[in-house]
Amino acid sequence: MDIQHNDGSSKGSFFIEKDGNTVAEITYSKAGKTTIIIDHTEVSDALRGENVGKRLVEHAVNYAREHELRVIPLCPFAKSVIERDESLQDVLK
Repeated sequence: MDIQHNDGSSKGSFFIEKDGNTVAEITYSKAGKTTIIIDHTEVSDALRGENVGKRLVEHAVNYAREHELRVIPLCPFAKSVIERDESLQDVLK
């Protein structure tokens, strides 16, 4: 599954499409030039158990690293994934 990126001026998302439909997505808002706020993660029931949500969180964290951004995980799912994995915590604000 290919994770795509939609980057707007104030919001963005990482998502997976299947047959033209979004089946998994993590969204964020930009807070200034150095911070993103992960605010929502959603995965289709058809993909449950495949760690797709975790992969989206990891992708968002890697994006933050590449662009020297800090992350505020307001989304409860993203927050729990990051809190359980020390290797993802370097981007936390």
